[in-house]
Amino acid sequence: MPRPPRAEQFSPDEVCIVHVTQRCVRRAFLAGVDFVTGKDFSYRREWIRRRLESLASVFSVDVLTYSIMSSHVHVILRNRPDVLAQWSDTEVALRWLKVFPGHRLEEHLAEPTENDVQSLVRDKQRLKTIRQRLADISWFMRALSEPIARRANKVDECTGHFWEGRFKAQRIVDETGLLACSMYVDLNPVRAAMADSPDHSPHTSAYDRIEAGKGRQIDSAAFDLKPIPSEQVAKNTRETPVEALRKKQRAKRKNPTGRKVRRDGWLAPLPLDPSTLASEPQVHTDGFRSSDRGFLSVSLNEYLRLLRWTAKHANDTAKLPAGVAQTLAALGIESSMWRDLVWHWENYFGQSTCVGRSESMQADAVRTGHHWHRGQSNASACFV
Repeated sequence: MPRPPRAEQFSPDEVCIVHVTQRCVRRAFLAGVDFVTGKDFSYRREWIRRRLESLASVFSVDVLTYSIMSSHVHVILRNRPDVLAQWSDTEVALRWLKVFPGHRLEEHLAEPTENDVQSLVRDKQRLKTIRQRLADISWFMRALSEPIARRANKVDECTGHFWEGRFKAQRIVDETGLLACSMYVDLNPVRAAMADSPDHSPHTSAYDRIEAGKGRQIDSAAFDLKPIPSEQVAKNTRETPVEALRKKQRAKRKNPTGRKVRRDGWLAPLPLDPSTLASEPQVHTDGFRSSDRGFLSVSLNEYLRLLRWTAKHANDTAKLPAGVAQTLAALGIESSMWRDLVWHWENYFGQSTCVGRSESMQADAVRTGHHWHRGQSNASACFV
């Protein structure tokens, strides 16, 4: 059965939550130790995490959950056209030029100038297209995958494909499916025996949230959302050699804003705020992410408690603690099936393009003009 068209799964014009997976070609090692060659590519995990962090600061796309494995990447994304609608034309142009500079008026600079931004703002037709792309998950993944592929090929001194093809996408259609999928993504290193618990699983969203709770901060990889003033360009080109200017710009890339951020400050907050209306965009104003909206109706402590219990009791028959069972019941999840659902996710949703309760999947199938989604019958066994 062929994959459905992207436009059928998600649209930049409506809020959608999508689980995406990007895998290396020929099962090559993205990060970690290649057992054939003995080379250690672990440092590439930080490349990807920082690229995710920088893109979260310019796209109107929230990063909800992620994990970076040896040969693939899992990310749960939520596009936010409602946030995008709050941005001015100048802001849209600047954000786009930070990621896709194209042909700059001042080619020797690594940053867009005021002239570049205003030139794009005047092109109304192109700006309209760009505005839509900033809320498009496909363009977000393109901006993530292409630079990583080029950088890895340069290090490996080779050419050709680095990723095996277009990313795999699963639309998540309800909160029940979102909780299960988030747990599956966060527990990937534990499932692969790369770590014994979420607390020891770097380069996952769970680890970032745990470390942030301890007060950990990191150098921000967010783009500096300020253009270079035109008068400064003229001054620099007269007084500073071009190579010295480029060296200064390369140094800035390590921490574009010069600020520190909580370890999870670039991720979408986990708990939904019950005091806010669903229609409120909750635009983030500090420049680290697109919005401050959460995505689950459980607290971070409840989430981590369930995550740790699931990681610890993968293969035994331990009874769910009362608090954990209550959390699952409130979301309509069959507690006796929870462990099997998370640890054997591929058996339930591995071939599905949609994730959620059976009735939610059925409603989404009708939306797209189909009779059913693959995996729908399996979902009915896990969700009450």
